[in-house]
Amino acid sequence: MTPFECVPNFSEGRDAARVERIAGAARAVPGVTVLDVERDAAHHRSVITLVGEGDPLLDAVVGMMRVATAEIDLNQHHGEHPRMGATDVVPFVPLGGSTMADAIRLAERLGERVGRELEIPVFLYAAAARRPERADLARVREGQFEGLRTAIGSDPTRAPDFGPPRIHPTAGAVAIGARPVLIAYNVYLTSPDVALAKKIAKKVRARDGGLPEVKALGFDIPDRHEAQVSMNLTDYRVTPVHRAFDAVRQEAEALGTGVDESEIVGLVPEDALFDAAEHYLRLGHFDRAAILERKVRAVEAGRPGGESFASFTDRLAARTPTPGGGSAAAAAGALGAALGEMVLAYSIDAKAPAEDLVAVASTLRDGRRRMLALLVEDSASYDAVRTARRTRKEHPGDAAAEEGYRAALRGAVAVPLETARLAQDLSVRLESVRARTKTALASDLTTAIALFRAATEGALANVAINLDDLAKVGEPTGDVSAEVERLRPKP
Repeated sequence: MTPFECVPNFSEGRDAARVERIAGAARAVPGVTVLDVERDAAHHRSVITLVGEGDPLLDAVVGMMRVATAEIDLNQHHGEHPRMGATDVVPFVPLGGSTMADAIRLAERLGERVGRELEIPVFLYAAAARRPERADLARVREGQFEGLRTAIGSDPTRAPDFGPPRIHPTAGAVAIGARPVLIAYNVYLTSPDVALAKKIAKKVRARDGGLPEVKALGFDIPDRHEAQVSMNLTDYRVTPVHRAFDAVRQEAEALGTGVDESEIVGLVPEDALFDAAEHYLRLGHFDRAAILERKVRAVEAGRPGGESFASFTDRLAARTPTPGGGSAAAAAGALGAALGEMVLAYSIDAKAPAEDLVAVASTLRDGRRRMLALLVEDSASYDAVRTARRTRKEHPGDAAAEEGYRAALRGAVAVPLETARLAQDLSVRLESVRARTKTALASDLTTAIALFRAATEGALANVAINLDDLAKVGEPTGDVSAEVERLRPKP
């Protein structure tokens, strides 16, 4: 398997339905996963991150570009970010066992298809550039859509690498290339003066003698009443995120202003954030292998089926007793908790966080982790019942075998019962703050509540099955039966 990341940028950041139609073209291609969709209204631009292998990835990008070409007219497009195409730029990033040479070949194959099938002029850039000056995306995009209308047909140095020697009347042109991982990083100033942002951008970007591997521009962000220094960190190992932030902050303070906050657009390597943590916390001799989640991932990767959600669903689909409905119920609960956390992450005011909302978010986080543990415990409890049942059958009348069977049944009841209790509790807590969450996230909150309901109903169904077996061996079940009725979701 030779995977690639692909991060096409589209000149549409205000029409959410249109952006979803573009992303949907990629979601429809088997073997390609849409990892992230970032939409920015001020820049009037969306960044969509995909991962997949060669041929499916090419099909996905061509499909997205077809939608963008049909629906975006650059003659009517105005935003802060420079652009020359409806699909403005398509970089391929090698991952895993793939190489930069592989990514360059993929860029060339896409360029040939786009020129031939969509009749859009294509400029190869970055590592795929066939002319030295085109390694710099800013040089390729010089003049933007409007300037290219005349330059592309009259200036031999602006001739495309693929496609017709003329601008597409509405979709413009596209830059397609290959590059390492890039971090899109924005810093917002406390001042709305875009001239200050432009001065700072000039100070920190590489081409004007600033930080190596940094590209920067200054933008006006009217919705925030703030100016923005927008950066691309083309190699975060050379100039890490924290160094870029400090440089902008220092230049801002020298000009009599300050920094409000910063943001990362799209996905980011975890090591880039660990770099910042080590720097600001002054962690000496820190071993990243000691990070809890990395330890857990290493352990899970060594377990059959533990390496991914896809593997879990494969095991769930298999003709095996475990995992089964109880594990699936816990998985639904974990998904509900995670979605609730996301809703609150967007709804909590970072500058003045409400204590009760923070408390609910913390409860959801702890609940998600417990649900993941219950997912594993449910399979283990059922396996214990099967083992105890076999032992009981092999040793009829043996008191120890009989008690072992009863204990296993009690465990098989206790695990899904805890799942049901936890799912209902998390649902109630999330529902209690619904009115204070952002209305734009109403569908996400509704989905989270629905997942909790599914977790509750599924877990209670598993409790009921095991209660029948407990009753057959003479165990009292009245209290548990009453709790099942109390927990059962009402129509």
